[in-house]
Amino acid sequence: MIAILDFGSQYSMLIARKIRELEVYCEILPHDASATRIAGLKPEGIVLSGGPSSVYEENAPSCDRRILDMGVPVLGICYGMQLMARILGGEVAHLGLREYGKTTVFVNDWSDLFAGVGPSFTSWMSHQDQVNAPPAGFDVIARTENTPVAAMRDRVRKLYGLQFHPEVVHTEHGREILANFLFRICGCEKSWTRGRFIQDQVERVREQVVEGRAIAALSGGVDSSVAALLVHRAIGDRLTCVFVDTGLLRKGEPEQVKATFGEHFSMNLRTVDARERFISTLRGVVDPEEKRRRIGREFIRVFEEEARKCGEVDFLVQGTLYPDVIESAGSRLGPAAKIKSHHNVGGLPETMRLRLIEPLRYLFKDEVRVIGRDLGLPASIIERHPFPGPGLAVRVVGEVTPESLEIVREADAIVEEETRAAGLYTEVWQAFAVLLDVRSVGVMGDARTYERPIVIRAVTSEDGMTCDWVRLPSEVLERISTRIVNEVKGVNRVVYDISTKPPATIEWE
Repeated sequence: MIAILDFGSQYSMLIARKIRELEVYCEILPHDASATRIAGLKPEGIVLSGGPSSVYEENAPSCDRRILDMGVPVLGICYGMQLMARILGGEVAHLGLREYGKTTVFVNDWSDLFAGVGPSFTSWMSHQDQVNAPPAGFDVIARTENTPVAAMRDRVRKLYGLQFHPEVVHTEHGREILANFLFRICGCEKSWTRGRFIQDQVERVREQVVEGRAIAALSGGVDSSVAALLVHRAIGDRLTCVFVDTGLLRKGEPEQVKATFGEHFSMNLRTVDARERFISTLRGVVDPEEKRRRIGREFIRVFEEEARKCGEVDFLVQGTLYPDVIESAGSRLGPAAKIKSHHNVGGLPETMRLRLIEPLRYLFKDEVRVIGRDLGLPASIIERHPFPGPGLAVRVVGEVTPESLEIVREADAIVEEETRAAGLYTEVWQAFAVLLDVRSVGVMGDARTYERPIVIRAVTSEDGMTCDWVRLPSEVLERISTRIVNEVKGVNRVVYDISTKPPATIEWE
């Protein structure tokens, strides 16, 4: 196994994901985990992640110095490399300005970490400090035009550092570099598979729920569906699936959930009509963070009420994914920056009685889809685009009303229908509609209109952490626009969002 020490990078789980893709087991640990604890895991290697801090900041996160003397290979990435250099006596300079984006790396040595990579390649940089001179015993094995030490190595102590991020898709040969560390330097074997993950999660849930009952929050999306199936495999009929119709769901979603889980999988399924409750709690609210908090609180209240109706229930199953966790409050393992709250992880009341089961907490969306296929989920659920936990409430910019929800729901259905008809639905990560809280003048039937615009958002992504906008064919956009204006009352204009993430997020709120 590989131990990853998390210093708060937005990419920490991406490192784990890439390592798992190479079929090597890994665990993410807090950056201040002791050398004794890490040694007890018997890792073949250790990775020090990047992070948002500078090594010169007061209270900058550090690690147990003894980790570097364990005789276990260590790979420091970005902040991890800078910290390694500073601890061991190298020279780390504060740039003042960040170096961010694609940068060409020139390799000096191809014997181990860069084996098979070539003399130069494009990397992804994101740093404000850099190593100007490595510690004693280290060689410089790569550089860039602006970074004298883009990679360093102490072959005797098996310590390696990279200033760039091999885990992100923007770095050419990033997979090969990580593979070289795992197999050439650490001597790992390929033993981590999807079947192993399912088996491990089932065993963990059984250990967590030795006795008692659980309820699963089914929304109709792939995340909650896979989480429910994993827990059902572990504890069987001691799980009750609860589907809450919040009124914030996509068109046809309530019917699909009932057919799939109540009929196809024959699971214990309870349905709750809470549409009025959620509309009431959102009345007058325009701030997106407040929307998420209120939805989260109401979400938990509904489940606690249903739990009481089911008898003694102790656990709540949620389909929380890792991007939800790190965007909400940063990784619990490191000092990551908060981006936004997610109702699964940011809106839980402190007095909540139910204990959480989150079997997918450290997985990305594409991994969850693959697990779902292995568990037998139908394609109609597996292939559905990601959907925010607060639902359409965060696709209505401004106050959420029954009228605004109906507008965005119908527009969203048209986007899905037309992208499916064009054979594009499974080729994009997400395609959906957003309703803005502004009005513009239009003309329909020789009469003046003053109605709201719909924004179409279509993006491609590997993991939801970054994205690019999709160049949908003009004829598809034309059909979507024409249908929305003609079929959705209250809309007279359709616009297309061509923003990437970063700087934008995928969702508007």
